[in-house]
Amino acid sequence: MSNVSERVAKARLLPVIKLNRAEDAIPLAQALTEGGLPVMEITFRTDAAEESIRAVSKAYPDVLTGAGTVTSLEQVKRAHDAGAKYIVTPGISRVVIEYCCSNGLMVYPGICTPTEIIQVMDFGLDVVKFFPAAQYGGLSTIKALSAPFPNIKFVPTGGVSETNLVEYLAFPKVIACGGSWMVKDDMIKTGDFEGIKDLVKKAVALVASLS
Repeated sequence: MSNVSERVAKARLLPVIKLNRAEDAIPLAQALTEGGLPVMEITFRTDAAEESIRAVSKAYPDVLTGAGTVTSLEQVKRAHDAGAKYIVTPGISRVVIEYCCSNGLMVYPGICTPTEIIQVMDFGLDVVKFFPAAQYGGLSTIKALSAPFPNIKFVPTGGVSETNLVEYLAFPKVIACGGSWMVKDDMIKTGDFEGIKDLVKKAVALVASLS
């Protein structure tokens, strides 16, 4: 499990992906890999999620493929069976977290309040998804939450883009940011995977500029 967080922290970016067609999963994984970002969070917002995760896990086993927007025990079991290496939730589901902890599956629960952080800490977890980041105060709220919870690390998602990415990542308690600006829905739908690769390269270069 720690290896997953190490890879997420190294990438510093978590592309949040909605796929309406499972056949788009492989070319998208290729675009991300060639762009220098072999990480995917495929959300369970569509019926194609499970098949997409399974396809990428088989074709690109070195890509860190996870399942996002997981809200039920049934979904987390399907994601795990399909090969997901980590789980991201929009909020706290005790049954999802318990399943992940019992099965050695990394999980990043969604939080936005101190109470939710304490609930996550009760499971022995120390990395949370701060969501939706923009609507709940962004970086200023993360900094405020970090004071009473110095051991907690954050993956802000929601409203993160190339315009504020550097600001988020400059704060040491933010290990990575989730976003979809480099994997835009319309580009996936039109099959513009070369365009996505170019956006990924720009995002990776932006992250590299911080080091």
